[in-house]
Amino acid sequence: MANVRDYLKEKEKRQNTIKKIDYREKIRSHKLMIFYRGALAILLTAAIVAFLVIQWRNKVFTDSVVTNSASVTIVQGATVKNLGGNVLLYSKDGASCIDLKGNVVWNRAYEMQTPLISICNQMAAIGDYNGRSIYVMEKGGEKGTINTNLPIRDFCVSASGVVATILDDSDVTRIYVYDGNANTEEPIIRGKATMDRSGYPVSISLSPNGKLMMISYLYADSASMKSSVAFYNFGEVGQNETDNFVGGYDYADTIVPYVQFMNNDSSFAVSDDRIVFFSGAEKPSNIATSFLEEEVQSVHYSENYVGLVFINQSGESAYRLDVYNASGSKVHSQFFDIDYTDIFFNKDQIVIYNDAECRICNIRGTDKFAGAFEKNTSLLIPTSSAYRYAAVTSDSVDTIELK
Repeated sequence: MANVRDYLKEKEKRQNTIKKIDYREKIRSHKLMIFYRGALAILLTAAIVAFLVIQWRNKVFTDSVVTNSASVTIVQGATVKNLGGNVLLYSKDGASCIDLKGNVVWNRAYEMQTPLISICNQMAAIGDYNGRSIYVMEKGGEKGTINTNLPIRDFCVSASGVVATILDDSDVTRIYVYDGNANTEEPIIRGKATMDRSGYPVSISLSPNGKLMMISYLYADSASMKSSVAFYNFGEVGQNETDNFVGGYDYADTIVPYVQFMNNDSSFAVSDDRIVFFSGAEKPSNIATSFLEEEVQSVHYSENYVGLVFINQSGESAYRLDVYNASGSKVHSQFFDIDYTDIFFNKDQIVIYNDAECRICNIRGTDKFAGAFEKNTSLLIPTSSAYRYAAVTSDSVDTIELK
């Protein structure tokens, strides 16, 4: 009997072990099934998204429709600019800002002979060449007025409201930096340039956060003209350096008339024979140089791309737009025939237009739209939608949707 009881106990143990193993296998199988279903759902979702993205990238629009129109009054002789998605108008007599619904956001009266303007994102600075006042305006209203007490030669504004100026002072050139967020006469940074030491400042740019300043100098060295590009840091790193100078590059036998920050980390300089890219949020360094064999007609940029327009020598079209990314690599060459008023980048789209017609392509060269405006258009503003734009005419702001 003992053997029988032992046998039955062993049998029961084996059956319980089998049941436990079967139960564990069922749990494992269930977990695997849930995992596979989740993975399949993710793959299907990714495939659908990829399909829609590819469809969008390859989609070509054949028509445009005005979906909304707001009446506005554009003063004759006024220049219109995009100010963070609003319309900025300025002339010798004053400046104003209107939203895309035609509502006046602010007005600023002044008297200028040769008004200059600098815009960075939603911030603008307006001053008179050879004048002594700069008005700093934001998309939503006025921020402050800077009184320089010296004749203005050039200036630039950052998105934070910092304004860098080039001022004439007889035998030296003053480079003063101001906080434009309040009425002020006192610069927060003082510098100077002389022809025998640093050269004459030709172009100036601030990073959007106002932390870095970039200046192109032109100077004579042993009877030959040379250029240099200098960087200044107004943060903690620059405070440890003489005159906040954190680096510079010299270029022989060339003039650098244009320097510009793309974002807080990337900047570039264009000379008569090259385009140079820099990178760094503290001490920018040269990361790429491309030599140019043709004369640059105009320069266009966004936070991600730089475009140089050339007269096309091959004859297949009137112009060629060479597009570079922030790393300095040429990513595309776009040929076109429009006698353009402006060119801008809207995310990965290239928009080329004049008062009568518009052409849109993506950064890979795929044509997205080509068509004519219903009315003469002085400014085209991108909106939050990649296929909707605001067109500013002589008496309206029209919302145009691509179809």
